Amino acid sequence: MAFETLASDFYGFEDLLGEREKEFITNLRSELETKIKPIVNEYWERAEFPHQIVEVLHGTGTIGLGFPQTAAFENSAVFRGWVALELARVDASVSTYVGVQNGLALGAIGVCGSDEQRAEWLPKLASGEVIGAFGLTEPTSGSDSAQGLQTVATRDGDNWVLNGSKRWIGNATFSDITVIWAKSAEDGQVKGFIVPTSTPGYTATKIEGKQSLRMVQNADITLENVVVPESLRLQNANSFRDTAAVLRLTRAEVAWAAVGVAIGAYEAALKYSQERVQFGKPIAKHQLIQDLLVKSIGNITASIALCTRVSQMLDDGQQRDEHSALAKAFATARMRETVAWCREILGGNGIVIEYDVARFFADAEALYSYEGTREMNTLIVGRAITGEAAFV
Repeated sequence: MAFETLASDFYGFEDLLGEREKEFITNLRSELETKIKPIVNEYWERAEFPHQIVEVLHGTGTIGLGFPQTAAFENSAVFRGWVALELARVDASVSTYVGVQNGLALGAIGVCGSDEQRAEWLPKLASGEVIGAFGLTEPTSGSDSAQGLQTVATRDGDNWVLNGSKRWIGNATFSDITVIWAKSAEDGQVKGFIVPTSTPGYTATKIEGKQSLRMVQNADITLENVVVPESLRLQNANSFRDTAAVLRLTRAEVAWAAVGVAIGAYEAALKYSQERVQFGKPIAKHQLIQDLLVKSIGNITASIALCTRVSQMLDDGQQRDEHSALAKAFATARMRETVAWCREILGGNGIVIEYDVARFFADAEALYSYEGTREMNTLIVGRAITGEAAFV
């Protein structure tokens, strides 16, 4: 199957990928279009996760691309960004499943685990034998996780006892393990733990009534005297700085996913504009529709450029927190504009799930907020450019 650059990649950034990377993207795009895209509206509307897609996604080799223990071939951060874009271009919930399994659960162990922990858990997470979740956010602690974390880990001989609660934890209703972040009662530092969800005292309850990322099974987690052996403590997670190292890697990929959401909405709106006839001609021939489409492709192109550069900086070892923060803040803000313009193009049909844009429009709100709100990422960048911290 020949590689074709997306028409919505107006400046052809995909041509920067290597041949093996292009081959992977071509195969992934085909699997997503034929096996996942046809069912997403049905499951999104029912707020259910289509578990049959797990085998499809893991079968493509999408999980574990960032670590040598599980990557099928040597690849670039730009390529991994394009993978996130392709997933979100079909559906943001699908992209979020992969982001949690790959970037957060597998990534936490890959970045903060010992050699033995990586050897044990990374292949299981990559293959789908084990489904993971990532428990950082709490009911009263989101943006201030570095200081406001309330979950406590108390050392008891060769074990740790965890008490606390978590909220908005993706995949958590069906995960086999959850990486739980808690403050040590001994030194007050944040530490990470691989917690099997079958452990007594661990409960996960699905959050109902969501109007965004409806396929994602977010949960409230309660930890009541959950006993975890020292062997399941992430051996290289000794402070929130280590937690932040995981988030730094995933934040840039969320920016890529935001571009994917914008592209998904744009492609649906463009197709609709070419088929919808008003006043005797396709609405694509109307100047105001073309204006919205051009503004949309402009946002998409600028965001791809920014994401490409920040991923190149990661490959070169130059990326800092403020670089990924700017990418996430900018790309999600432009995504939010773009999906609104695309919904406008569809008029009343823009709120009907049948035309896809309504789903992208709703899902954009979640990406705009998770993995660091625009405001928090703005303050990270602001501190970097002024030398002054404006955090409360």
